[in-house]
Amino acid sequence: MARLEPCQFSVLRRKDDYNLDINFYNTLTKTKEKFEPLEGNTVRIYSCGPTVYKDASIGNMKSYIFMDTLRRVLKFNGYNLKHAMNITDVGHLVSDADEGEDKMIKAAREEKKTPLEIAEYYTEKFFEDLDRLNIDRPEIICKATEHIEDMIKFVQKLLDNGYAYETSTAIYFDVSKLDRYGILSGIDLRNQKAGARVEIDEEKRNPYDFALWIKAPEKHIMKWESPWGLCYPGWHIECSTMSNKYLGEQFDIHTGGIDLVPTHHENEIAQSKGCTGKIPARFWMHCEFLLIDGGKMSKSLGNTYLVQDLIDKGFDPLSYKMLCFTSHYRNKLNFTWEGLASAQNSLIKLKEGYKKHKFGTENIEKSEIENYKTKFLEAINDDLNMPVAMSVVWEIVKKPKKSKKLADLLLDFDKVLGIKIEEPIMQKQEEISQEILELVEQRKIARQNKDWALSDKLRDQIKEKGYAVKDSKDGMTLEKI
Repeated sequence: MARLEPCQFSVLRRKDDYNLDINFYNTLTKTKEKFEPLEGNTVRIYSCGPTVYKDASIGNMKSYIFMDTLRRVLKFNGYNLKHAMNITDVGHLVSDADEGEDKMIKAAREEKKTPLEIAEYYTEKFFEDLDRLNIDRPEIICKATEHIEDMIKFVQKLLDNGYAYETSTAIYFDVSKLDRYGILSGIDLRNQKAGARVEIDEEKRNPYDFALWIKAPEKHIMKWESPWGLCYPGWHIECSTMSNKYLGEQFDIHTGGIDLVPTHHENEIAQSKGCTGKIPARFWMHCEFLLIDGGKMSKSLGNTYLVQDLIDKGFDPLSYKMLCFTSHYRNKLNFTWEGLASAQNSLIKLKEGYKKHKFGTENIEKSEIENYKTKFLEAINDDLNMPVAMSVVWEIVKKPKKSKKLADLLLDFDKVLGIKIEEPIMQKQEEISQEILELVEQRKIARQNKDWALSDKLRDQIKEKGYAVKDSKDGMTLEKI
């Protein structure tokens, strides 16, 4: 486990400077609420991290870009952070419920490696992708396998408090003991039992009871000594245990993807209430799904894209961050290669606009600078409204008067955007075939002759061969799609 000190900032609280509250949408209450830390000036956050059995997709990365934006907005407002994120390297079963084998073991068998080798390899790749997207890392990174003893103590406390029971195969959480199960997702067990998932263990008292600790079969390769024999943890117990250990019984914000609400996060709340009597986080914030060409991302459809796939097609990974900023984190985002190309063009123009202001000499009134600051802060403090925040950024970029004051302002805003506004865009240099170059030249001549029909026909031929032609007042550009 890597542990860093909470971030420290010497700047004044910006929200106090401009008298602007922060409001976040809370999945728990289904309303937008004013945010203030439970204690002092430090915000305590827990984020559900990856299950490190395969590469993280760009759909997964949408959630971590949201997490990064949340961190940056809180820091921009002058708060200190104490943020923990888990690495699931054991206990996450294939079905996301209590069925099937552990995802780590399945991957280890398929790749002919040990679970430890699988975990180390995909953990390293995950953090490499975070770095490529310039995503801020949480202060505390905690691995499930390094907290087995803590989890055993947590399970024992649930047994002692009467919220868990033992069967011949597992230790289960008894959802009927709660005053209400389904507080986050709205599930009503009275109306759900008839259609509940199939009970794998006939000893379960209720269909929605879930495994805290699983008794390992003889040939199971990941298991630990416990009061209940050789066992391994269920998926949900790790997050309750580690958030409690590093952030306390109650903390400020819990983040994750929207898919975690009905099972994983609901069960986290159940476990924590059973152990401490408290809902662990005050705010629960969730990021919506990424769509691919208007549909679901699926391995069978061959559209489970990785950050490396973006790079292989010649895109700067930060272009994907720009694409994410076109939609609110609580809305679905549709990914297309054309949309990513547009986002990359926007990234280029934004960085070029910053440069023009950097070397500008015109004067800008202080009141105008303050107005931009206020509008930007209003946007980001309104539940991370990045589309509106970006409209403020573009207003500055496109301003005819070029001023270093505006460049400095954009640089300040980049503390939230995280797009490395000062650095050139990362582009993969591709060797373009002579055939493509000849088609481009023919199209150029057709346009000069105002033969628009031929121009469009050549554009379509170029697109069929994997390139998009973009026309602008500055000329023609060619991009890999």
